Amino acid sequence: MIDISKIPSPCYVMEERLLRKNLQLIKSVKERAGVNIILAFKAFAMWRAFPIVREYIPYSTASSVAEAQLAFEEMGSHAHTYAPSYTDYDFPTFLKYSSHITFNSLSQFHRFYPQIIVSGRDIKCGIRINPEFSVVETDLYNPSMPGSRLGVTAKNMGERLPEGISGLHLHNLCENNSFDLEKTLKAVEEKFGHFLSEIEWLNLGGGHLMTHKDYDVEHLIKLIIGFKRKYPNLEIIMEPGSAFAWETGVLVADVADIVENEGVLTAMLNVSFSCHMPDCLEMPYKPRIRGAYHDPVAGKPTYRMGGNSCLSGDFMGEWSFDKPLQVGDKIIFEDMIHYTIVKTTMFNGVSHPSIGLWTLDNQFKLYRKFGYEDYKNRMS
Repeated sequence: MIDISKIPSPCYVMEERLLRKNLQLIKSVKERAGVNIILAFKAFAMWRAFPIVREYIPYSTASSVAEAQLAFEEMGSHAHTYAPSYTDYDFPTFLKYSSHITFNSLSQFHRFYPQIIVSGRDIKCGIRINPEFSVVETDLYNPSMPGSRLGVTAKNMGERLPEGISGLHLHNLCENNSFDLEKTLKAVEEKFGHFLSEIEWLNLGGGHLMTHKDYDVEHLIKLIIGFKRKYPNLEIIMEPGSAFAWETGVLVADVADIVENEGVLTAMLNVSFSCHMPDCLEMPYKPRIRGAYHDPVAGKPTYRMGGNSCLSGDFMGEWSFDKPLQVGDKIIFEDMIHYTIVKTTMFNGVSHPSIGLWTLDNQFKLYRKFGYEDYKNRMS
């Protein structure tokens, strides 16, 4: 357990013990199911922790030239790359750092495949397919919503794959379970089944929350093994992000002030929902706060949490506590390592929280502290 008294505020802190617990489970699934599981940087890119990750999982997936280069430099391997679109400017960099390149459209494949041929590199090419099936309720996170710009539908794919395509890629889940994956595979077989015996690999994308306490890992393994029996020619790839860092750490903040208006108490913090916890406002979802009641309790001190940016909507609420909050009290937001950190901004010049690791020997290792130069250098 993290000793909060040793943590600077504000700070994202990942607990090494919990990270390793997740990694052990993911590696077990990989080995038992005979599937290649790789890390999606879009959810977790804390590269100073990659030496730990590499002990269990050596490969990663990228969606930008920066992520592809990070894979090569810090994971020590070429990336499985998919980007919604490539340009003449950035494609040579993708070529340099990728082992697989998946295209979002047939037109992009035809445009850039000649560069792969000329490069002489053994890069495996894929097309992203859209199974037009999803269980994701929030459109912001639903890749298979009607009219989606992501992936080729069966109607637009045609009966034959272009020469040079060795695999298919899909992604329609968002922190879902193995039963949702099972439904997805049925949809893929119905619409793209005639390709499955012709290709070498099938990438099932992300959204597989296998480290969640309620996830049925045994069902997942059985499902993958059964699918591989039907298509023994296929290498199955999965690229979860959240599952790697799920419930591995916190965001530590301080109460800077208490504001009262029309009977509403707001605890003003030294962190921002808009800048440091954007998913809370986008999804939206209400994060858990350690030691607080998630829903208001009659008769107990109850507060909104207010961020420190000037955005009027930079707040959430309400949580109840056993005793009134005071300036200087610690507020600990649970489960803030996956997606949260990679989506942060420096809007308003608000300082970015530090990032660190609570090690197995119960020491705090500061990975990075941010300051004025970080903000200034991002602006120009």
